[in-house]
Amino acid sequence: MNFVRVVAAAALLAFAVPASANAAAEEIKFPPQNWSFSGPFGTFDRASAQRGFQVYSEVCAACHTVKQAYYRDLKGIGLEPKEIEAIAAAVTIADIGDDGQPMERPGRPSDRFRSPFPNERAARAAYNGAYPADLSVIVKARAGGADQLYSLLVGYDKPPADMKIGDGLYYNKYFTGHQIAMPAPLSDGQVEYADGTRASVEQMSRDVTTFFAYIAEPESEVRKRLGVKVVLFLLFMTGITYAVKRRVWADVH
Repeated sequence: MNFVRVVAAAALLAFAVPASANAAAEEIKFPPQNWSFSGPFGTFDRASAQRGFQVYSEVCAACHTVKQAYYRDLKGIGLEPKEIEAIAAAVTIADIGDDGQPMERPGRPSDRFRSPFPNERAARAAYNGAYPADLSVIVKARAGGADQLYSLLVGYDKPPADMKIGDGLYYNKYFTGHQIAMPAPLSDGQVEYADGTRASVEQMSRDVTTFFAYIAEPESEVRKRLGVKVVLFLLFMTGITYAVKRRVWADVH
């Protein structure tokens, strides 16, 4: 798989080009998107997250790590245990055998997502010294969050007529300085979705952003539900406390 295909959502991380002083001062505004997982009652769109995992697997995984994610986490996007076992078993994991010697074995749901490189030096050697960033918390690591990641992925375009693009650089309207060393990682029809959804750049960008938002906080929905219960409990206890106070002090003037 060529470079354009294997490098996914880390355009904003690994191969960024330092912007000039003027460009650095420019404020990039990312078009706000309507994400199902936003807000205190938000939930992840399982179908979108599953498609995003497919984009990650076919485009991003060849060079980017997701060190904080386990294959078992895929249960949270709606995959069945048998599906997760098959996905994990399809990769080879380096391990230590009972005899203490290095060995390789099929992956298990309890394994972390496999790294495409054995170590950082190997990764840097493959990309001329640049280190493909880990994508585990990419959505949380940027101030613009999901909007920023989505905008960057769809932001590749032809440069304005009066703008000179440096050698080996590409124009992206949502990247600081608007010149980035990474070519557009996504193209229409690059993947074939199992559910028949049209794989446009916008759709793939939305799906993979949803997937990385889930990976960054797989416990998000549980935490939100717990928060709602706590707030309701506190409101109930506030009412009870106020009623008791009124009753106890009813005869005091």
